[in-house]
Amino acid sequence: MTSALTAEAMPLARVPFFAALTVIIAAASGRLILLRIRSEKRSFSATSGSILLIVATVPLPWAIICTALGVFASKIFIRQPMKVIFNVGKDTVGAAAAGSVAFLAGIRPGMELEAAPSLPRLVLALIAAALAYAIVDDLLGSTVMSLATRMPWRQAIRHNRDVVIRIRGVNIVLALLTVLIIGRQELLVLTMVPTVLALQLATKNKIRQRADQEAWRRLAGTTDQLNVTDLTTVLHAAVTLAPELFSADEAEIELRDVDLPRLIRGSAGRLRYEGTVAAAPARNDWTIGADLEGPSGPIGALRLRFRKPVKLNESEQYKLQTFASSLSTAIGNARAYAELQRINAENAYAATHDPLTGLANRRELLDQADRFFGRRAPDGMFAMLLIDLNHFKEVNDTLGHSAGDDVLREVARRLESAARQGDLVARLGGDEFAVLLTGLPAPAVATHRASDLLATLERTIEVDGMQLTIEAAGGIALAPGSGGVQELMRRADVAMYEAKRGGRRTAIYAHARDTADVGRLVLGGELSRAVTRREFMVDFQPIVDLASGEVVSAEALARWHHPEHGDLTPMQFLETVERSGQLPAFAAAVLEESLTALSTWREAGFDLPVAVNVSPRSLLDPTFPATVLDRLGAHGVPADRLVLELAETLTLSQLEVVDRTLHELRDAGVKLALDDFGTGVSSLSVLSRMPVHQLKIDREFVVQVETSTEAAAVVRSTVDLARSLHLIVVADGVESEPQRHALWELGCLTGQGHLFARPMRAGRLLATLQRGSGGRPGFLAGPLHKSGSVVRMAHRRNPRSSLPHLPA
Repeated sequence: MTSALTAEAMPLARVPFFAALTVIIAAASGRLILLRIRSEKRSFSATSGSILLIVATVPLPWAIICTALGVFASKIFIRQPMKVIFNVGKDTVGAAAAGSVAFLAGIRPGMELEAAPSLPRLVLALIAAALAYAIVDDLLGSTVMSLATRMPWRQAIRHNRDVVIRIRGVNIVLALLTVLIIGRQELLVLTMVPTVLALQLATKNKIRQRADQEAWRRLAGTTDQLNVTDLTTVLHAAVTLAPELFSADEAEIELRDVDLPRLIRGSAGRLRYEGTVAAAPARNDWTIGADLEGPSGPIGALRLRFRKPVKLNESEQYKLQTFASSLSTAIGNARAYAELQRINAENAYAATHDPLTGLANRRELLDQADRFFGRRAPDGMFAMLLIDLNHFKEVNDTLGHSAGDDVLREVARRLESAARQGDLVARLGGDEFAVLLTGLPAPAVATHRASDLLATLERTIEVDGMQLTIEAAGGIALAPGSGGVQELMRRADVAMYEAKRGGRRTAIYAHARDTADVGRLVLGGELSRAVTRREFMVDFQPIVDLASGEVVSAEALARWHHPEHGDLTPMQFLETVERSGQLPAFAAAVLEESLTALSTWREAGFDLPVAVNVSPRSLLDPTFPATVLDRLGAHGVPADRLVLELAETLTLSQLEVVDRTLHELRDAGVKLALDDFGTGVSSLSVLSRMPVHQLKIDREFVVQVETSTEAAAVVRSTVDLARSLHLIVVADGVESEPQRHALWELGCLTGQGHLFARPMRAGRLLATLQRGSGGRPGFLAGPLHKSGSVVRMAHRRNPRSSLPHLPA
C-alpha cells in the first residue's frame, strides 16, 4: 500500500492523457444539477464518475493530484474561498478513499498503459470505489449542510437521497464505459470528454424532469392534507408542510380579514407561533410571499422564510402560487363548514331552547322527561313542577311587553339558579315555566324542592325603576306508572290549577281532584267554536229587598251550554277563557245578552238594573269602556241601569290603567260593585281606590251570619262602612228565612240567593216577575213584618246609588 502511494515520474507521452483526465475532472465537478435546501444550495455533479475513471487508469498519487487540480479548476471562480477549500478537500479525500478501495480490490494501474482487468473485477472494483467515495462525500457534505441549515443530520443525509443515488449510478456506468474504451487506445479519452458531457446533460435533464415530477407529486400530496374541515388544522398543516415542500426554513400565514389579524408560523413538522400579528416575535428573515384570496378579495398572505436571500425559479414560483391557491380554497371551505356548523348548532339550540330566556323549551323538556321514562334512573324518582305566574298580563298591559320580558328573564334566572344539579328548567311559553325534578329519594322531597324554587320568586323584581312582586302557583306531579310524558304534564297542569284555585303556592296532583281539570283541558280547544256558535248563555238571579221581598235588580251569570257536557258554570271555564285570548269576545257576548234581557224587562214594565260580572283582565283593556258604552247606546239603556261587578284584587287596584278604566265608566254613569267583599287581602285598601257604588258580602259570611258572632261582626262592620260611604250592600247566598232576618237586623237591605230564586233564563225570570208572589207582580217573597209594624222614614237619595237606603 505504501508503494501505491509513491508517485512515479510521469512519462512525457502520457501527459496528454493525464491532462485530459484533469479536464474531465474539472468538467465533471461542475453543477450537474443544483438543488436548494432551505437557504443553502447544494449541487450534485458527476465528480464521482470522473474519479472512478482516474483511480481505474492511473496510479493513486496521480489520481489524487489530478482530482485536486481538476476540482480546483472548476471551483476557482467561486468568490467564497472557504467553499473552494472545502470542495477541493472533500473530493480529494474522496478520491483517496476510492483509490485505496480500488487498490485493495485488485485494480493497480501503473504509469504505462496496461490492458483493462477482467470485466467482473473491474465492475466490482468500481462499485466498491464508488461506495467509498459516496461515504466520504455524504458524511462531509451532509454534515456541513446540517450545520448550515440547522436541519437534523439524518434528515440532511436523507434529503433528495433518490436523486443522489441515481446520479451515482449513472457515474459508475460512465466510468465503466470509459475505462473499457481507453483500454484499447488511451487517446480516445479526448473524444470521451464531449461524450461524457453529453451523457451528463442527458442525465441532468432526466433527473431534473424526475425532480419536478416528484415536487409536483409532493405538492399534490401536501394540498390533499389541507382538505380538512377545521380551520385551525388547515393552518397548522400548511405552515408545517410548506417548509419541507419548498425547502424553506419556516412558513407563516397571516389572516387579515378577522377582527384581530391572526398569525401562524411553523417549520417542518413543528408549530412555532400562533396568535395575533401584533404579539408575534419580530423577524428579519428573507421572505417570499403569495397572497391568499377569498371570494370577495384578499384574506391574507402565505410567506416562506429563509435565513439568507433566496430566489425561486419559475417552476418553484408556480408551485408556490398553486399551493397558495389550494390553501385559499381550503381556508374558504373550512370557514364555510364552520359557518354551516354554527348555523346547525344555532338551529339545534333554537329548536330546544326558548329565545327569550335561554331556558329549555317545551320540546326539550318533553324529550328529557321521555328519556327518564325510558331508563328509569336508579338514583331516585322524578317529578314535574309546572309554574304559572299570577296576573302577569297586567305587567305587559301596564308597563309594556319589554318590561314583561325583563320579568320573564329574571324569573328564568332565579329558577335556574335555585334548581339542583340534574334538574331541567324550561319555559313552556307565555308566563308558564316547568322544572323537571330528578333524583328524588321520596315523594315529599318534590314538594319541598318546589317550595324552595317558588320562594325565590317572592323577592321583588326591579323593572324600569319600579319594584314588582311576582306571585306564582306551582303544580307537582310524580312520574305516573303509565301514560308517559303527556300524562305527567297533564297531571302537573291539573295540580297547578288546583294551587291557583286554593290560593296556595304549590299543590301536588291528587287523582280525586282530577275530573274537573280534565274537562277544563278539553274545553280549552273548544272556546273559539263556542263563541262562534253562541254557546255562551246568560242566566239571571234576582236581587230583592230583604224587607219587602220586591225584586230591585238582577245579576247576570254566564253559562256555557256545552253540547256534550251540558251547562258549565264560570268556575269551570272562566280561567280557561281568560288565558285563551277569547276574553273580549266572551265579555261582549255576555254584555249583549244581558242588555237584551234588560230591554225586554223594561218593555214589560220591569225597569230593573242588571249586574254583570267583569273579569279583572277586561279592565286592562283600554277599549273596554268604549265597548260598554257603545252597547248601552245600541240598546237605548241608560248607563245607570248597568252595574259592573268587580273582583276584589289588590294588584289591579294599584294599576293606573285600571283607575282610568273605572273612572271612565263611572263618569259615564255606569254603576260599579265590589264582589265578594271581605275575602281579599286588603279590602279597605282596595275600596279606597276603586270608585264603587255597591258592596257584595261574600256568601261564606252570609251562611254563618245567624250562627257565628265573627261572621255577624263582619257583616255589621261592612254595613256600617257602606253607610258611611253611602254605598249599597248586597248579601250573596241567602238560603233561609233566619238568614234573611239576621241580615235585616244587621242593617243589610238587599240580598240574593236560593231563598228567593235560582238563576234562570231571561224569559223565565220575566214570567216569574209577572206571576209574582202572593198575587204581587215583581215580588218574590212576603214582607218580613206585617203592614204597619215598621214605620218607613223619609230617605235621602244616595247620589252614588240607584237603590234607596232604609234606616236600620
